[in-house]
Amino acid sequence: MIEARERGPVKNAERIVWKLLTNLPVRSLRSAIEKLSWYALRWKIETFHKILKSGCRAEESRLRTAERLVNLLAIFCILSWRVFWVTMLHRAAPHLQAAVVFAPAELQLLQCLHPNSVGASPSLGGCILQLAKLGGYLARATDPPPGTLVIWRGLARLMDIQLGFSLREKSCG
Repeated sequence: MIEARERGPVKNAERIVWKLLTNLPVRSLRSAIEKLSWYALRWKIETFHKILKSGCRAEESRLRTAERLVNLLAIFCILSWRVFWVTMLHRAAPHLQAAVVFAPAELQLLQCLHPNSVGASPSLGGCILQLAKLGGYLARATDPPPGTLVIWRGLARLMDIQLGFSLREKSCG
């Protein structure tokens, strides 16, 4: 068993205490920290699978061949990775330039949809907030940071808007 306790000051909450059972050998502090870091990654893996199941609704596909299912899952994994990456990057480094994440056309659309809030040199934080609002995020002062579900819905809605704009530019008939 590995027991880990949160160190440092804790505001308005109890200290986190993890008790992990493992069948792997733990003979040093370094080995225990390694096992704890592995466990910490588990939540990210669970989040990725939640995006794959809830956002992409991978389980609802009714494909009849393994080849088609593999191809669909490959595309869904790319989409799920982008939603996960955008969400986590926003939490870790909201001050980055938005161009790190968004294509120029996406930035242009966000600027058109929210001209006063994105700005000329948009930050990742500002653009993610606008994207999350497209996905239903209310952005109240007490709300936690946008999660993967509203980022997913925001990206889907932004892609729909982008498709509409590109169709409008083409002449019909």
